[in-house]
Amino acid sequence: MPRTPHRVVVIAPSPVSMFNLAIPEMLFGKVEVDGGQGYEVVVCTPDPGPVATTGGLALHIDRDLDAVGGADTVVVAGTGHHYAPDPRTIHAVREAAAAARRVTSICSGAFVLAEAGLLDGRSATTYWQLADELRDRYPSLDLQGDVLYVQDGQILTSSGYAAGIDMCLHMIRTDYGAAVANEVARLSLVAPVRPGGQTQFTQTPLPPERGTACADTRGWAMRHLDRPLTLTDLARHAGVSVRTLTRRFHAESGVSPLQWLLHQRIERAKELLETTTLPMDQVARSCGLGTADSLRAHLVRRTGLTPSAYRAQYTRLGTGPTEVTSSVA
Repeated sequence: MPRTPHRVVVIAPSPVSMFNLAIPEMLFGKVEVDGGQGYEVVVCTPDPGPVATTGGLALHIDRDLDAVGGADTVVVAGTGHHYAPDPRTIHAVREAAAAARRVTSICSGAFVLAEAGLLDGRSATTYWQLADELRDRYPSLDLQGDVLYVQDGQILTSSGYAAGIDMCLHMIRTDYGAAVANEVARLSLVAPVRPGGQTQFTQTPLPPERGTACADTRGWAMRHLDRPLTLTDLARHAGVSVRTLTRRFHAESGVSPLQWLLHQRIERAKELLETTTLPMDQVARSCGLGTADSLRAHLVRRTGLTPSAYRAQYTRLGTGPTEVTSSVA
C-alpha cells in the first residue's frame, strides 16, 4: 500500500511574506520516502483569492481555512512585522491544537499562536525585532529571544526569515529521520540539520558556513569521521598552518575546527542510531567518538538522552513518521 503523505497546511495572512510562504513548499516538497511523497503541502487563507504580500505583489490562493481541518501539521506564515491576527485564523489554529495537530509559526506568525492561547506557559520565539512586543502582549509565555526556533510539545515557533528553514528541517527529521532531512538540505543548498531534535529542547545551532577556503577540508573530514583527526591533520590537508586554519575556519563556520568536528561526529552518531542496529561501541568508533562511554557522555550533554533512549525514540527502521508528543518531558 502506498504511504499516505503527511499533510502540511500553510496559513497565509495578509500581507504575507513570500519568503515565509515559500519555505514549507521548498523543503517538504522535496521529501520522498519509500518511493512516495512524504508530504502534501496545501496553502490556505481566510479570504481566498488575491492575497497581498509584503513585496507589493498579490498571490492568488484558492483554499480557505477549511483546509486546516485535514492537517497533520499547521504552519502559520508571518509578515515580517506585527499584524492583528484574523479571528478566523485564531479559531482554526486553536481547533487544530485541540485535535492534537502539530501547530507551528514562522516569524510574526507567533502572534497568532499566542492570541489563540497556544503559547500560554510554553517556551516560544519570534523575529528578534518583535520579541519585546510579543513578551509584553503575552506575558504568560516564556520567550526565548536568542534562538532560531523552539519546540514545546506539539507547538513550534521560529524566529524570522531563514530560521523557518531550520524549523522545517527539524520537523522533517522528527518525522522521517536525519538521513532524509540532510538529503533535503543538500537538495535545497541550505545548511544541514542543526543540533537538537527533542521536543523539550531550545535549539542552539551552529552558524551557517560563509566561505569556501576550508570547504575541501571540511568535506574530507566528513568522509573520515571515523579517524582520530587532530588540528594538525586538518591543517596539513588544507596546506596551511594550524593558526591559519583556525582563523579561516572560524571566519567561515563561526566555530573552531574542533567544535565543528565534534558537532559533525555527534550528528553522525545520531544518524547511525536512527538508521542502524549497530552496537554502541561500533557507533562510537564509526563517528570518531572512540568508546560507548564517550558516545553516551556527548549525547546526554547534547540531547539529554542516552544512546539507547535516543535510538528507542527516534529509530527509523521499519517505521513511518513518528507522532508528535503533546507535552514537554
